[in-house]
Formats: sequence, structure tokens, C-alpha cells
Amino acid sequence: MVDTFLAQTTHLVFASIWAGSVFYVAVVVLPLARDGAFNTTKPLEAISGKLTMISRVSALVLLLTGGHLAGTRYTAESLFNSINGQLVLVMVALWLLLAALVEIGAKRLEAGLNGKKLREPAADVLGLYRVAAVVAIALLVVAGAITTNVQAVV
Repeated sequence: MVDTFLAQTTHLVFASIWAGSVFYVAVVVLPLARDGAFNTTKPLEAISGKLTMISRVSALVLLLTGGHLAGTRYTAESLFNSINGQLVLVMVALWLLLAALVEIGAKRLEAGLNGKKLREPAADVLGLYRVAAVVAIALLVVAGAITTNVQAVV
């Protein structure tokens, strides 16, 4: 029971940190960079590097804690035949998508910043990060549905 509590709490904390970080970069940082609020590429390079680190660490922690939770709560059959199990599978797909979007966005931003441009790379990746922010929010919504046992309501 304690291991489930720790796994679930750790899972939700890291998911929230990851989602919040992506959302903040998409809604605050990149629009500021696009609009010329930064004088140098250094802050954006640092922010992108930190976001990539947060994304990678969070993805690993979510894989480990989510795997533990799924392994203790579901069988292969219940993953496919129950609403909560299907939501877990949706969560895995969203998790993979979010990780890919952040990695692709970071590489594109880094490539643009290497040319010592600032506004153009920020504008180029803004759409990608906005999609990532929507995916991050969707992940939290699915987590809420699973945590509240939505299948008991339906």
C-alpha cells in the first residue's frame, strides 16, 4: 500500500512539473523571445536545456512509476477491456507524444539559436510547443480521470 501511494504521488508530481514546464515555455517564454524581449540567446539556450532535462527525467520517472502502478493494478486483459485501463493506454500514447514534441522542439530551437538568431527560432517552434502544452494538459486530465476512478462513474 505504501509503495502504491509513493508511486502514485511521485508519478503525479513529476507529471505536473513536466506539464507545467512545457506550458510555461509555450505560453510565456517563447512568445517573449519571439517578440524581442531577450537581448541574447543565452537565456533561451539555458531554458531550453533545463526543459529538456526536466522532460527526460520526468519521462523516466513516469515510465518507472507508471509501470509499477499498471503492473499492480491491471492485467493485460483489463488494460484493454476497462475504461481505466484504456485511459492508461491513452496516457502512454500522450506521454510518448509529449516526450517527442519536447525533444523535437528543443533540437529545432537549439539549431536556430546556434545561428545567433533569437526571434525567428522562437517563432518557428512556438506552434510545436503549443501543441506540446495541449498534450501536457490532456495528460493531466487523463490522470485525473484515472485517479478519480472514472469507470465507476460511467
